[in-house]
Amino acid sequence: MQPFELSPLITRRTFLKASAAAVLGGAAGGAVQAAPGGVSETLAAQLFRSLGEEQRSKICFPFEHPLRSKVDNNWMITLSQDKVLNPDQQDLVRQIFTGLHSPEYAGRVMDQVVHDSEGEGFVKGTAVALFGEPGKEGFEFVLTGRHCTRRCDGDSVKGAAFGGPIFYGHAASAGFKEGADHPGNAYWYQARRANEVYAMLDEKQRALSLVDKVRSEKQTETVSLSGKRSGLPGIPMEALSADQKAMVRRVLADVLAPFRKEDVDESLRLIEPQFDALHMAFCRTMDIGNDGVWDVWQIEGPNMIWLFRGAPHVHTWVHIREDGRPG
Repeated sequence: MQPFELSPLITRRTFLKASAAAVLGGAAGGAVQAAPGGVSETLAAQLFRSLGEEQRSKICFPFEHPLRSKVDNNWMITLSQDKVLNPDQQDLVRQIFTGLHSPEYAGRVMDQVVHDSEGEGFVKGTAVALFGEPGKEGFEFVLTGRHCTRRCDGDSVKGAAFGGPIFYGHAASAGFKEGADHPGNAYWYQARRANEVYAMLDEKQRALSLVDKVRSEKQTETVSLSGKRSGLPGIPMEALSADQKAMVRRVLADVLAPFRKEDVDESLRLIEPQFDALHMAFCRTMDIGNDGVWDVWQIEGPNMIWLFRGAPHVHTWVHIREDGRPG
């Protein structure tokens, strides 16, 4: 695999122009009414309506199907796109995926998915599934591949950011293991931001925040929610000063920056009521280069887990629910 290189980022004007054109005209032909949620939901509804019966038999499921809640670091939820969808439908999927990300990061994230597909590309390297039916009580689009699980649901899944657990990651280097500086990694900036919180801690606080291990990666079990408000790994927010808490809030906003505004806003809204019950941990036993820049960190609360594993390369598991709502 070649080292990761970024193509020019999509500009806000180009992205919005393409999104508006997709809604008005539609890549698969014919106008389509806006669906609840945003551009990606509208395009997902259009994709559903464009499918023939044979295609639906391969990628469509009832809304309550257990497959909808699954997440993993490297998996195909159904057959690869090229084995099910025609070129126009594949273009819709590309637009849906792009629309799930902010204009500033959409190009970078697409490059990451293509890079990590190990030569397969976006169409052959990812798969989609549709749960429920547009206009009914529940409808969700899911796209998966290596280092990628994304969703859009138009708020069909009440009290859940992103419509359920997501995964993102990146193996930017030619080898499996990345160096301490993670050159070219699209998401390494997030660890650097988290380390700014650690830099603000005093000696006692640092001792509380450092742990020997974080969650193991066990497919969907990785993002199980504990419901606990105390006894979680790391330092509790209640042990931080006001300015330290403000930094944590800024970090949360920054790690959400790759995603569309609707998902960022919903995530922050769901996090805030449980903010004081969050715990932040840095893993001292998985420090690449032993440089004291923590490659692995997590933030966990009663109905939230954000696990960033930067060793041997970046894996990130995210699950955010409304405080008090079962996961």
